[in-house]
Amino acid sequence: MIVVDIIVSGLILGGLYATVALGLTLQYGVARIMNLAYGEFIVAAAFGAWWLFTANAISPLAGLVVIVPLAFLANWLIYHLLLMPLVRRARSREVLEGDSILFTFGLLFVMQGVMLSLFGGQLYSYSYLLVPIDVIGTTVSANRLIAFAFAIVIGLGLYLVLTRTRAGTAMRAVAVDPRSARLVGIDVPRMSALAFALGGALCAAAGVLISMFLTFSASGGVLFTMKALIVVIMGGVGSLLGTLVAGLLLGLAEVATARLIDPGLTLAVNFAIFLTVLLVRPTGLFGRRSS
Repeated sequence: MIVVDIIVSGLILGGLYATVALGLTLQYGVARIMNLAYGEFIVAAAFGAWWLFTANAISPLAGLVVIVPLAFLANWLIYHLLLMPLVRRARSREVLEGDSILFTFGLLFVMQGVMLSLFGGQLYSYSYLLVPIDVIGTTVSANRLIAFAFAIVIGLGLYLVLTRTRAGTAMRAVAVDPRSARLVGIDVPRMSALAFALGGALCAAAGVLISMFLTFSASGGVLFTMKALIVVIMGGVGSLLGTLVAGLLLGLAEVATARLIDPGLTLAVNFAIFLTVLLVRPTGLFGRRSS
């Protein structure tokens, strides 16, 4: 039945979209870094998973154990070595946001150029658990289901970290009001760096999971950045629930459009939904209204 197929496929795709956007939710919502190179980090992780699988016969799921900590460390160093000067000189979060856009726009081309020199411009993919599984009357490949299951675990784990740990509570306080957070003894630069690094780790995890069933290329990061930005802004900056709802909504809309109308219109439909939500609610579905 086509309705069941659309719902199942849309929820799986939407859940993965939400996972892709979780890292940017932390980086922008807490550290206030608008990372335009976000998609390049996703593609870099995908290439890492591809290399581990094709050259060393290491499954991408096992590759998470290697790639995610490396991504955390890399983003921690990027924040401290490259972004910290911007943080120190910024007079406000709005100024920092603008400076970070310019910096990460340049970083985007640096990373893209390095990956193009290493891997060329062709599309890459690999076959991993490409086994059809019946799910309530519709067929879904095993790699998509496993990626979706890992996405649920990652999302739940992030929710528990942010709501059940002192560091998570501190990060949420910084996201709401960094000045007030300082008054209660929270080390705002340290929490911002932690949020940026954790966001980079989540970004890498999403890249590994996506590489299991999607083709990717060295110049394809812009599309991932755009999708992540749509989900984050549409859901409400800094809102995990908003990220989840927005991701699921876009996934369902994209699959329904591809199956019922024309696959070429999926991007247009995504932007139409995005603009409609912002016209009705400028702060996003679950965004806070400024006082």
